[in-house]
Amino acid sequence: MARGIALRRSLLWPIDDVLRGGTSAIARESSLNVWRMGGILLACGSFHGAILGSFIGHGSPRLAQIIYSAAKIPLLLLVTSALTLPSFFVVNNLLGLRADFIASLRALAASQAALTITLASLAPVTLLWYLSDPDYSDAILFNAGSFVIATAAAQFALRREYRPLIQQNARHRLMLRVWLAVYAFVGIQMGWVLRPFIGDPDMPVSFFRPNAFTNAYLFLMHLILGKL
Repeated sequence: MARGIALRRSLLWPIDDVLRGGTSAIARESSLNVWRMGGILLACGSFHGAILGSFIGHGSPRLAQIIYSAAKIPLLLLVTSALTLPSFFVVNNLLGLRADFIASLRALAASQAALTITLASLAPVTLLWYLSDPDYSDAILFNAGSFVIATAAAQFALRREYRPLIQQNARHRLMLRVWLAVYAFVGIQMGWVLRPFIGDPDMPVSFFRPNAFTNAYLFLMHLILGKL
């Protein structure tokens, strides 16, 4: 029994460490810390994605949509991070923050892990909502709210992890703002490309929607101009 408790602690302590702000000396000193957080992102993101894709409305469960959505949440976060990482590295160097790059990278990884942990914690509430309300539009709005909550949690974790860096060098504050702007810009476009995440029960299951590789910002501009 003691061995089982130790195993559960060994599996859960990285999650606990992310939520508590990396208080353990092991987390601060381990070179594998970023990889552990990547594992949390994959596990929690896939779990939430599977729940996200389980919406059935008045229909029947669709296994393909569950599998697709389970893959899309980690894919959205990982691809967005990968696309923004080169600019993050370059700006760090331009601002003279190269020595703190690994610490900054760990802070970003912690924020992404916190995002998926929060999403996974909301999964039971998501299921309850699906069972209580079969309307597809309501499901979209509810999950948008869940992402807003998770994003707020990620921002809190990111700023907490960045606080010592900013105290050490105020230019980290500028670096953080630049990266957040770039990440949001890329993330919105990636989210547009990877639709649908929930899946309209009245439409066939597909990994991408028709004309998936279009520009979200051009679509929004045309939408706004069409209403003027």
